[in-house]
Amino acid sequence: MARVKDIPPEAVAPDVKDTYLRFAGGYGPFRNQVGVFAHVPSSVRHLMGMLLELREQQNVPRRYIELAIVAVSRLNECHYCVAHHTPMLVVEGVTEAGVGNILDYADHPEFDDVDKLVVEYTVAVTNTPQRIRDRMFDRLREHFTEAQIVELTLRIALCGFFNRFNDALQIDAEPEALAAAHLPSGAS
Repeated sequence: MARVKDIPPEAVAPDVKDTYLRFAGGYGPFRNQVGVFAHVPSSVRHLMGMLLELREQQNVPRRYIELAIVAVSRLNECHYCVAHHTPMLVVEGVTEAGVGNILDYADHPEFDDVDKLVVEYTVAVTNTPQRIRDRMFDRLREHFTEAQIVELTLRIALCGFFNRFNDALQIDAEPEALAAAHLPSGAS
């Protein structure tokens, strides 16, 4: 149970309700998280709205977004995000065992060179952003446009925010997310 009460969709302003419902169901089973964010309606409107829009635009292949999100969440030990995004990464072709070993990216048998680069960049952005060398960006530019690099960086940094938000407020993973990730109840 979260440290603050849940705001149900029927209690939010009409201009926020559509985004709330789309994020709570269509983006994934994120009902508990959006119910807490609903205390600040502009966060639902803007943060969740932005994530929905980015997913629709598909500027960066979803596999790379999910690799980044799961890697950040593993680094930060955010069980909520790991539970929710593990199944999404499995859909993108990484086995559950492969997801479990995501931080061992250098020799990961399921990753190609771009996958490894995405996880390497994710670790650098999360742990030591001030130490990222220009060579890393040269390597990124071999596979991504500058707009894609910006979006990937945005998603990595934003995921770190979500990890801290979820953990600080002790948001529980929804049962359907735990089941999809094959985690026991209470694992969040």
